[in-house]
Amino acid sequence: MFYRLSGVYHSSLISDSRMFKVPADRNLAVFLLLIGLAAPFILPSLYLNSYILPWLIWTAAALGLNLVTGWAGQLHLGYAAVMAVGAYSAIHTVRLGVPWEIALIIGGLAASVIGSLFAFAALRVKGLYLALTTLAMQFVMDWVLTHSPTISGGSHASLQAPTLALLGQQITSDAGYYYVALGWCVLVTIFMLNLKRTGLGRALVAVREKDFAAAILGVNSFYYKILAFAASSFIAGVSGALLVATFYFLAAPEQFSVNVSIQVLAMVIVGGLGSIIGSYFGVALILLVPGLVNGLVVTASEELGMQVNVETLAHIPNAVYGALIVIILMIEPLGLGKLYGNIRDYLMTWPFDQLRK
Repeated sequence: MFYRLSGVYHSSLISDSRMFKVPADRNLAVFLLLIGLAAPFILPSLYLNSYILPWLIWTAAALGLNLVTGWAGQLHLGYAAVMAVGAYSAIHTVRLGVPWEIALIIGGLAASVIGSLFAFAALRVKGLYLALTTLAMQFVMDWVLTHSPTISGGSHASLQAPTLALLGQQITSDAGYYYVALGWCVLVTIFMLNLKRTGLGRALVAVREKDFAAAILGVNSFYYKILAFAASSFIAGVSGALLVATFYFLAAPEQFSVNVSIQVLAMVIVGGLGSIIGSYFGVALILLVPGLVNGLVVTASEELGMQVNVETLAHIPNAVYGALIVIILMIEPLGLGKLYGNIRDYLMTWPFDQLRK
């Protein structure tokens, strides 16, 4: 009943191209934004900065990957590499005396330049061949970070991030870090929501479905592939810089390894390709659920009086977590975003759908 469309007739192109076609979606978005703004006054700092803050930043990063993979259909296994470019570029820029606001933009632009190299590979190959090419570029970036002390400090070293300062004010509180992450995630979400209803978004979808057919219709696949990789890499670069500035507080090569690229891709796939709300769900599942499952297993073993050794206790959450991902994809192969859409579509007609014969 919350999703009722009574009085919404879609009688014009303007009404049909609104950001939120269903009023309940708009109300839910406003409600969640208010909850997000009030979170520092509701949640303890431990939960706020250990769970919610990284969830927001990784969601912004996953939305960037969804832009190139979900919208443009280009399989990307080197996403952590461009995040590393943005993080290290921003840190070195701030160390040269540049304000953080400009350093974040420089980090995003540097990541866009590197990300455009992936686009040139996408012009020649596609599918699994593109995935292999981007994976090779990820390995190249891993080698550069571990063998270039000038950039990263060396294979076993870390680069300390300068104190984050925006608009001339240093940010050192947990609430301050959280609001920076929230602001960036909201900006990326608004960009993606608007992208869906623009000519750029429709062109990317056309390239995803069949680039040859899109070219016949006048869509320049060369231009839009480069644009998708560049925009996605910019989001990745800024997200990587903010992740280092607000959560890790230092940059190390292992933070942006190939495992991270696979993890972000898993977030997008589990959440749903091309789904914005699915990216939120996917990041929450991949990032937060393992810790929750671990806590539940420990609590259950204590309550039942079971003597579980440390090694078994460490592997049970991973097994439960992996089984959960498999079950979700078996129930809805298109991801958590589609599962949410199915529930919403059902509620749009309930209980009147019971009157149908």
